[in-house]
Amino acid sequence: MLTEYELQALLLSLKISSVAVLVSLPFGVACAWLLARGKFIGKSLLDGLVHLPLVLPPVVIGYLLLVLLGRQGVIGKALYEWFGLTFSFSWRGAVIAVAVVSFPLMVRSIRLALESVDSKLEQAARTLGASPLKVFFTITLPLTIPGILTGAILAFARALGEFGATITFVSNIPGETQTIPLAMFSFIQTPGAEQQAARLCVIAIVIALSSLLASEWLTRKARKRLNAQ
Repeated sequence: MLTEYELQALLLSLKISSVAVLVSLPFGVACAWLLARGKFIGKSLLDGLVHLPLVLPPVVIGYLLLVLLGRQGVIGKALYEWFGLTFSFSWRGAVIAVAVVSFPLMVRSIRLALESVDSKLEQAARTLGASPLKVFFTITLPLTIPGILTGAILAFARALGEFGATITFVSNIPGETQTIPLAMFSFIQTPGAEQQAARLCVIAIVIALSSLLASEWLTRKARKRLNAQ
């Protein structure tokens, strides 16, 4: 049985990861579309910036977020003074941290799905008088659903396992920012808490594996439905 402390970390992890995926999904679709279909100066730079969190140490990402969105940060100071909004040392900041780290996985999956859509279908719709916006929502987006589902679930799984950016930007506060990886870190540093750390380790593995299996199942189901149509 999980203790209240462990259950709190589990529920907070699910909450933060879910909100991060929901908030970043529209931006992920837009960014993937720009990279897959857009032709503009600076496209390579945008591609590099989107995928930069994959190669940067998570601690560096957390530090940059702290510099930008901290209470005295470049952007964070204005947000706090004008709107009373703060991200550092709060669960909202944890959402931003895990969203930034998991964003490249989401964009990559959706971009691959967009690139696999047959452009002849879109061209045929345009010749029949459909506007670009209607073509996107009635043809492109439905055909991209398997990639969107895969990207969202992969981002969710990655968000659950995020540690470095989170602890750097929002610290390790029980009940506020302490997710499963941060709770495990606390248990590992506490003598005699090996059993609690092992329980959270098993839970993290089960959730991550379930997410990957769910991603595969949903992708197959969506593809079968699209092929049936």
